[in-house]
Amino acid sequence: MLIDSHCHLDRIDLKPYQNDFSLFMAEVEAHQIEHLLCVAIDLEAYPAMLKLVSDFKNISVTVGVHPNVQDAIEPSIQDLITLGEAKKVIGIGETGLDYFRSEGDLVWQHQRFRNHIKAAKSLKKPLIIHTREAQADTLRILKEEGADEVGGIIHCFTEDWQFAEKAMDLNFHISFSGIITFKNAISIQAVAKKVPANRFLIETDSPYLAPVPFRGRPNYPTYVRHVAEQIADLRGATATEIAKLSTNNFYNLFQL
Repeated sequence: MLIDSHCHLDRIDLKPYQNDFSLFMAEVEAHQIEHLLCVAIDLEAYPAMLKLVSDFKNISVTVGVHPNVQDAIEPSIQDLITLGEAKKVIGIGETGLDYFRSEGDLVWQHQRFRNHIKAAKSLKKPLIIHTREAQADTLRILKEEGADEVGGIIHCFTEDWQFAEKAMDLNFHISFSGIITFKNAISIQAVAKKVPANRFLIETDSPYLAPVPFRGRPNYPTYVRHVAEQIADLRGATATEIAKLSTNNFYNLFQL
């Protein structure tokens, strides 16, 4: 059985499923995907996202505001805590730093990141971290705010082994997306070979970043198997072994 540890179910294209979310979920289950973590990007879309998945016990959610989101609701620490107390919410995020898409004075991004960490610690729930071209500051803020108390996931990992080691020292798991199937993802593949068996997860980040052979098309959680197969090839394991390890790691991290 597989788990997609990071997807955005409210943003996928349901046209192939007659715009019926239950038909989509039937296919997910037919592909032996036993749990999905639906990750929030902003608070404006959060109520509709929660309503969409509320009837499905095999879907958990997070609450948070993506570091690239601007001109939107800026949550206070208490806002995040209040929303995060719901039983279906198992993590806080995605949050973090992104210096690729955001430019200029990013004090607001740093403060948002710190607020999410504080809320996660109050709730005792793991963090979902997005980081792009911000290695040093991401690690610094995680350390300064004591994020190791709750740990979490460095999602859609695109950094190097040195970053992975430091993140794991701060109690974070490393999650690999469809990017790992790309031919030019050599450094990410090298990390996937070395991450301890109890510290990695797999994800799709759907509807984004579809793996080979679907690269360039809309992504779906049903494609998470391709991520597992690629990691299996890299580690000299079977896809079944990778699925089992990543599933156990997910349940252990979120205490499910």
